[in-house]
Parts: sequence; C-alpha cells; structure tokens
Amino acid sequence: MNSQQTNGIVLNRINFGEADRILTIITPEYGKLRLMAKGVRKVKSKLAGGIELFSISDISFIRGRRDIGTLVSTRLVTHYGNIVSEINRTTAGYNALKLIDKITEEDSEAEYYQVLMRTLATLNNTDLSIVLAESWLYMQALRLGGHTPNLTTDVNGARLEANTNYQFDFEAQAFFASEHGMYRDGHIKLLRLLLSEQPAKIAVVGGADQILEDLEGLLKALIKQSTG
Repeated sequence: MNSQQTNGIVLNRINFGEADRILTIITPEYGKLRLMAKGVRKVKSKLAGGIELFSISDISFIRGRRDIGTLVSTRLVTHYGNIVSEINRTTAGYNALKLIDKITEEDSEAEYYQVLMRTLATLNNTDLSIVLAESWLYMQALRLGGHTPNLTTDVNGARLEANTNYQFDFEAQAFFASEHGMYRDGHIKLLRLLLSEQPAKIAVVGGADQILEDLEGLLKALIKQSTG
C-alpha cells in the first residue's frame, strides 16, 4: 500500500502490547489520525525520536482498513522544548493537547492544527505569559466550534459601551450591564483581540496579563460549557 506524508502534532500516546504505541495525531491535510507505532518503545526504534510531545513532526503513514493506520516513518521538525522548563507551562501544554483532542473529529479542518501549533509556540516563548497562550487557545477554540460569545451587543441588543460595568449571561452568551459587574471595556476589547490577532501582538497591549487573569475564569467556563 502507498504511504502518505504530512506534518503532525502528537495529541496522545497509549502503550499497546509489549513495545507498540497507539498515537493520536492532528495534521493539516488529514485531520486527526490514529496510528499504530510498532516497536516504538524499543531502545533502538527509529520511530521514537519523531513522535515527541510538544513537537511538530514529519510523518509518513498507511491508512488502516478500520480506524487505526500504521506509522511508517517520522522526522522531528520542531521541538518546543521550553514548554517543559516550567511545571505550569508543561501543564498548560498538556491541557492544550487534551483540549484539541477533545474538540476535533477525524475530518477536522486544518485550522485546528494551526491553532495548536501557534499555542505551543507561544508557550515555548518564555517571554510570553502562560495565561496569554491559554486565553488565545480558548477563544480560538470557541470560534472554530461556533461558540463565540457576543462581543458587540448586550443581552438586550444594545451596543456595548465604554465606562459601563458588565457581567456575563451564559445562557444568552452575551454581557449585561451591572453596577457591580467585573468586566469593562478593556476586557471586551481584549476578547476581540484574542479572536483577531496573534498572541505576540496581544502581549504588547498595556496591562494585558492582568486583564487576561480577570478573564481566566470566564474563558474556562465558556470552554467547559461548549465541550460539555
């Protein structure tokens, strides 16, 4: 059978038998793949070096008759090694892999791969905050899944205004004015930036990390709601 070649990011690795692993890999061309890496846990395996977590790898594979194909060859392209330099970055990296695995299907569009790649690159840059990487990932995941909150008008259809305090209505997926609301114009503007800009551009916004910390609970709740 002819093998196919693509770039991929390993989302999950499960030991199988004495020396094999079943890999879940997100790719730009073929969506999400499940591949058997035969003998990969042996000391002299030629496959092992190309399937590291937090990496982009060049892989070739053969599709299976059912849902699991076979990994033929691997080559490490980029390894985001700084992610494992701090425990909190490592945890965020694992959470990113788990989230993309959870929200994607076998025929997932290429943009999921691009979003994960950008998230790992952001986590790898120790000059950028972990909360920025996570917040950007959450908003992009909401957008791709069709769950983007309303960032233009409030629950009554009125335009969101500066100098107004807001709270968020999860049922309506929109903000509403509240005297004691914790969200203001700066929070909403940053949410819009998370949808439209790359993390490095958002990082230069004054006070961005503090605003993102304010938004952290909201974004996690939105992701939990959207993924069940």
